[in-house]
Amino acid sequence: MANDYANDVLVTADWVEERLDDFQDDDSDHRLVEVDVDTEAYEEEHAPGAIGFNWETQLQDQTQRDILEKADFEELLGSHGISEDDTVVLYGDNSNWFAAYAYWQFKYYGHDDVYLLDGGREYWLENDYPTTDEEPDFSETEYDAAGPRETIRAYRDDVEKAIERGVPLVDVRSPEEYSGEVLAPPGLQETAQRGGHIPGAKNISWAAVTNDDGTFKTREELEELYAEEDISGDETTVAYCRIGERSSVAWFALHELLGYDAVNYDGSWTEWGNLVSAPIEKGE
Repeated sequence: MANDYANDVLVTADWVEERLDDFQDDDSDHRLVEVDVDTEAYEEEHAPGAIGFNWETQLQDQTQRDILEKADFEELLGSHGISEDDTVVLYGDNSNWFAAYAYWQFKYYGHDDVYLLDGGREYWLENDYPTTDEEPDFSETEYDAAGPRETIRAYRDDVEKAIERGVPLVDVRSPEEYSGEVLAPPGLQETAQRGGHIPGAKNISWAAVTNDDGTFKTREELEELYAEEDISGDETTVAYCRIGERSSVAWFALHELLGYDAVNYDGSWTEWGNLVSAPIEKGE
């Protein structure tokens, strides 16, 4: 188990490379999935055998601005040759922003044998691991999802209770988003009417949990990072961002790597910043 994490949930690029034959075999129980917000990069090159998922159009309900319904999740995975018993490795761009969200959604629907490729797409490319532009065509199968497992998800009511009880809230957005100076990262859509943060939330960037090469920091480094803001796993920690993807990285670090009780508020600032009368704070 790398770095003595709480759970065995990361695989290295070397581990994936050694099993590329399995990931390309239609009869194998191993599946590799690249998850990006824009699949143009995937179409140009990706790890051999990797299935390409578009986070925005395939892992989001297109009418409800929500995660996929259970039946739609089952249909998506089954249509790409993934069954509920398969070993699935996820990776993607932006140090696994969207792959971490997919991982969280896999866990929400009860898929136990799922991992993140440490370092994501950039690490794979920058270290000259094999790539191809060929897209795999796996035989369709049946996917029978368990769950949903609500214990890893927060809704607006949970956030309101967290504020009342003083439960730790982690805002993983940039300092400028947290303060209310801007509503979204540069170049991305502004999805909220108001800027600021949820009262009492600590601003711990999603990027603080990873190294410069996109790999996750050690357990000791992660513990120290959160302990500086008095988060030790003694209480449920609520992570949020703008649309739920960056907070999935923080949730992964807290819940999977540290073993803390943590939930992802995937409604995030897109929901909270648009709610009438919802309390907000501005400034640092």
